[in-house]
Amino acid sequence: MGGSQSTPAYVPPPEFDRPWRTMPWGRKDVLEQKLRDLSLNKPNVRFVRILVVGEVGAGKSSFINSVNNAFQGRITSGALVDGIGGTSFTKIYKTHYIEGKDGSPLPFVFNDIMGLEDKESGAHEQDVIKALRGFLQEGHKFNPASPLSPNDPGYRSNPSVEDQTFCLVNIIAADKVSLMQNGVFEKLKKIRQEATKLNMPQVIIMTRPDLACPKVKCDIRKIYTSRKIKEKMQECSNLLGIPMNHIFPVKNYHEEIDAVDDMDLLIFKALDQIVNIATDALKETLRNSDYQHE
Repeated sequence: MGGSQSTPAYVPPPEFDRPWRTMPWGRKDVLEQKLRDLSLNKPNVRFVRILVVGEVGAGKSSFINSVNNAFQGRITSGALVDGIGGTSFTKIYKTHYIEGKDGSPLPFVFNDIMGLEDKESGAHEQDVIKALRGFLQEGHKFNPASPLSPNDPGYRSNPSVEDQTFCLVNIIAADKVSLMQNGVFEKLKKIRQEATKLNMPQVIIMTRPDLACPKVKCDIRKIYTSRKIKEKMQECSNLLGIPMNHIFPVKNYHEEIDAVDDMDLLIFKALDQIVNIATDALKETLRNSDYQHE
């Protein structure tokens, strides 16, 4: 008998029986207090600087806002984001501070940059590399066609330790990692290579896990029992060569109008690792600096 055969329906992969990464669900306050209590104990360095890079639309600015939301317990908008997409909404190099309960900033800051795009659009990778070293001044306006040179206004020729980056955070959208344009990947690779030369720790924040896995969309606590999320994390690891234990899936705030404890916990868990390795890198830099001046 003839007749066409129907395409079998997609069956999502089964979940793992047990979580493959433990999470202290319901213990958000413990992690939050640990981060609030952080002290650099370095009189000449007030902040450890974290640089956030990624493709346009991956959620760089939204991640910074989400971190601030988690600490403030409400929806904030310090880093402006574009709800339409297409080109980078961030045009300048800007430092974002997180306010503590006493009104003073916490001892870690985020720097947002123009998003990366294919070919000659978006942030120039050489500008991002200069940001790693602290050469970009606050408010530098990115020019995709021409990176900043030492003779240009806005170039910081003698950056302090506080101006330098101590952790590179790559933002990659879980539902788009397979679709990343080759030009964007090459830019990320060049930035990563330069960070490696500087012995700079690097992590991946994998955003939009709810759009990559329907089970996570229904229940965010399934994020570490989802095979799909683990597959996407492995894909991110293969893409940039960053180990799995430095990759953190988080759900940025987007449609929510109130803070959500489980979302905050994922953000705090990722931030705890970022801040720990950044402060370790800062201490190492200061030790080497003291040694060289002996």
